[in-house]
Amino acid sequence: MELQVWVNQKEIKAEVAPDMVLLDFLRAQGFYSVKRGCETTNCGLCTVLLNDTPVLSCSILAIRANGAQIFTLEGVEEEAIKFGSYLADQGGEQCGFCSPGFIMNVIAMSRELVDPSDDEIRHYLAGNLCRCTGYQSQMRAIKQYLSAKKGEHSEYNEN
Repeated sequence: MELQVWVNQKEIKAEVAPDMVLLDFLRAQGFYSVKRGCETTNCGLCTVLLNDTPVLSCSILAIRANGAQIFTLEGVEEEAIKFGSYLADQGGEQCGFCSPGFIMNVIAMSRELVDPSDDEIRHYLAGNLCRCTGYQSQMRAIKQYLSAKKGEHSEYNEN
């Protein structure tokens, strides 16, 4: 089956098997930030943005993404670096295995929710498992990042 997608704003056309999942397709194309974790939609490691919505790439057939815009961590690098610095400052990135999927979800959440409560943040990120941090350092990093991002937008809007 022929697949045509735009990954990180680059058009990709390829033949894919009908049973190939999006995770395998993206990794075959060299997008190694998309990690293989549980393969049962329980960990969040394989999260990508599909038409601006976070999805678990291990649970979607590649052909279902035909015609879509897909962003991996490589495609949101500037935002990822900004949030990553908050995550590191708060000790929220220890082994780093969960970070790509977690960062993708935080970026999607920051684009979708305006001034989310702690409960809204927890709900949005419920599918991201981290075995190292206990989540408190990650929560601090998220709140600091969202606060800084909100400040950037208000400065931009005032000028």
